[in-house]
Amino acid sequence: MIDFYYHPSPNPAKVALFLEESGLDYRMVPVDTAKGEQHGAAYRAINPNGKTPALVDGDAVVFDSTAILLYLAVRYSHFLPENKPEVRSEMYSWLMFIATGIGPFSGQAVHFQHFAPEPNAYALNRYGFEAARHWRLIEDHLATRTYMVNGEYTIVDMALWGWARALPFVLGEKAWTEYPNVKRFLDFINERPAAQRAEALKDAHEFKTEIDQEALAAMYPQNARLGAAANY
Repeated sequence: MIDFYYHPSPNPAKVALFLEESGLDYRMVPVDTAKGEQHGAAYRAINPNGKTPALVDGDAVVFDSTAILLYLAVRYSHFLPENKPEVRSEMYSWLMFIATGIGPFSGQAVHFQHFAPEPNAYALNRYGFEAARHWRLIEDHLATRTYMVNGEYTIVDMALWGWARALPFVLGEKAWTEYPNVKRFLDFINERPAAQRAEALKDAHEFKTEIDQEALAAMYPQNARLGAAANY
C-alpha cells in the first residue's frame, strides 16, 4: 500500500493523476497546508522541505512531485516513453522545464498577484512575464501534437496537467484565448476517467479553503519576519 500525502494543489495533482491512471493501490493521507500541517514533526520526517506531495512506498520515501513521478514511472514501468535516447532526452527536458520553469514562475506569479502583503510592481512584472513566456513555449510545442513527447501519454503530460488546470489563476481571465493549445490539451486530459477521479480527490477530505490569517501564516511563514502584524 502506497501512502500519498496530498493537498489539492497543482503539484500533488500530478501524482494523483499517475496513481489513478496506473491503478496502483494507494491511500490518500491529507495534509492541510492552510492549517499548517505541513510543518508538523511527523510530516517533516517524511518531507523535510515541508511541502506537498510526498509518498511512502514500503521502505521508499520520496518527496517533490517530479521525483515522485519519476520514481513511480521507473518502479512500476508505467507512462515512460519509448526507451530511445532521442525520446527519453526529450522527456527529461520537458519534465524538468515544467519542474523548474512552469511551476516556480507560475507559483510566484500567483503569489504576487493574489497573496502578497502589498503590491510589488517589479515582482508582478518579472513573474508575470516569465510565467507567460514559459507557457508560450508550451503553447507553441502543443501546436502540432496531442501529447508532449513522442505522441505518447507520459508523466510529462501528467506534470503539465497539474499546472494547466490553474492557468487562468496564473495569467488571468484571457488565458484560454491566448493559449488555446494548452486549453485543448487540458480538455483532452480532463476527459480521461482517471483525471476526473484525481480531480475529485479534493473532496475526499474537508480541506480548509478560507484564506484567513491562520492560512496565510501557515502558507507563508516568512511573513513573520516582516513583523507580527504582517498586514494584508
